[in-house]
Amino acid sequence: MTDQKTETETVTEPEAVAFASLGLPENLLSAVLSIGFTSATDIQALTIPPLLAGKDVLGEAQTGTGKTAAFGLPALAKIDTSLRKPQLMVLAPTRELAMQVAEAIESFGKDMKGLSVATLYGGQSYGPQFQQLERGAQVVVGTPGRLMDHLRRKSLKLDDLRVCVLDEADEMLNMGFLEDIQWILDHIPKTAQMCLFSATMPPAIRKIANRFLKDPEHIKVAAVKKAKANITQYAWKVSGITKMTALERIAEVVEYDAMIIFVRTRNDTVDIAEKLERAGYPALALNGDLNQAQRERCIDQMKSGKSSILVATDVVARGLDIPRISLVINYDLPGDNEAYVHRIGRTGRAGREGMSIAFVRPREMYSIRHYERLTNGTVLNYDLPNIQDIGKIRIERTRVEVASIVAEKDISSMREIVEGMAAESEVSMIDLAAALLYQKQMKQPLQPKEDPKPRRDARERTERNDRGGNDSRRDSRGGDSRRDSRGGDSRPARDSRPARDEKPRKAKVNRTDVDWQTYRLEVGKEHGARPGDIVGAIANEISLDSSYIGAINLHDKHSFVQLPKGIPTDLFNQLKGVRVRRQPLSITTSDEAVVSQAPRPARRTEKAPRHN
Repeated sequence: MTDQKTETETVTEPEAVAFASLGLPENLLSAVLSIGFTSATDIQALTIPPLLAGKDVLGEAQTGTGKTAAFGLPALAKIDTSLRKPQLMVLAPTRELAMQVAEAIESFGKDMKGLSVATLYGGQSYGPQFQQLERGAQVVVGTPGRLMDHLRRKSLKLDDLRVCVLDEADEMLNMGFLEDIQWILDHIPKTAQMCLFSATMPPAIRKIANRFLKDPEHIKVAAVKKAKANITQYAWKVSGITKMTALERIAEVVEYDAMIIFVRTRNDTVDIAEKLERAGYPALALNGDLNQAQRERCIDQMKSGKSSILVATDVVARGLDIPRISLVINYDLPGDNEAYVHRIGRTGRAGREGMSIAFVRPREMYSIRHYERLTNGTVLNYDLPNIQDIGKIRIERTRVEVASIVAEKDISSMREIVEGMAAESEVSMIDLAAALLYQKQMKQPLQPKEDPKPRRDARERTERNDRGGNDSRRDSRGGDSRRDSRGGDSRPARDSRPARDEKPRKAKVNRTDVDWQTYRLEVGKEHGARPGDIVGAIANEISLDSSYIGAINLHDKHSFVQLPKGIPTDLFNQLKGVRVRRQPLSITTSDEAVVSQAPRPARRTEKAPRHN
């Protein structure tokens, strides 16, 4: 590409612009409207027309202003889905942002038949990524280090690339990816349209723009507004119990009119909503897979009060206006700091008070100071209710319910029945009332007990494995070295070693008292599954001690696991819908013999598992 020095700068802020007026193809416009977007943001209104016209764009805008739609929609308009080769490539600084961008693009292109999106980042095995590329993904979203690795391996070919986007360019610069970006851009066709977004424009970013962009349109938009002062922000440091258990406690204890829970992916919306439902807290899942009618019905239920808990991703929650929402839970922290402002802005509207609680792992605590700076506020420490608090609340709630029935209902016939029961059984009225209360609280104990062995739930185990222990600083000497944990790139050399997961899992304790049954699971190595994922999913879902999980054989598309024979039907059905690596287990019994090795004896010197 040739150097250039000229650019057209657009700094005016447009009035509200309808998406329908921006010239998007009908299949993209229908998808955007079904998600709930009607009016374009400033960056979208200013960026989409020049990109559709084929111009390069240099965008100066902060995260959270709607940039993904600004570059994603016009780029999708240029894709030929009959051509099974990469035509759009997006570079993102972190795996979290890469996943967020990929999901947004999938949502925008859901009416484009044959569209495929590949997400390439470190901490994930190469197998699934190779498959995405071999199937002919037209859109590739990834972090610099992993994109370089695929280019070197020839698994990623850019001969037919039409649009290349650098998202969060200044963040990639801060993380030391400057040389990597230049190396990647040197490998794209000179005919490719370029789009670069950055919150600031330091000399290094300006240098990249001058070298790789051709006569770009320079577009500036104002920073996102600060959060409202009537939102009280809290952060709970994840420890001791799973995030799901913490969420259930909050749902039971905290007073709220309506609650929105933010998670990372569309699969997580369904997973968390289903778990809340099983725990007795009806919840709705809002994600990009819903059509317009389903989305409207979901929002109407929240607005009318028929439902009070919504689990959603960032993409579909943009522009969501439900005044009832008084509590926002950041179950997963957003991929970028500005998105946090948009999330908590779903509450505290129309002069009402709002509350937000972020679930923050120890390694994520640094995010707190960024949130405080962005919101001009303070993020307070949240003390999660303990078992004693839960018990007191349940007892008081029951007392109020009983007192209300006595005061408002005609219970004369019930009184006669109770008196007769007491006389016939020769027990006191107090004992009889206590027995009835005991029976009533069987499903939800009035005096709950703490789990003596708190475990990370299956979803959190999966997240930890996805990170691949990737906590070292980036080595700037080459693409094969380990990347910064925020960039999400790890040594390819790790993938070239024999996979320990291919060996059958060995039970930690030699149980001779178990009558084992073999079960088939519809998840395997091609999905990125590991024995630890399967153990965590099963153990957490049905509260089964891991010593009662026998040998595990991983195959390409399925697995076999030994479990005790005679699992109760309700627990067996519960396991069918559990997901590992986004795949439902779909568990069934099998006559397959599971190859087992001699179990390891328990050792006192073994270290306890580390928890985040």
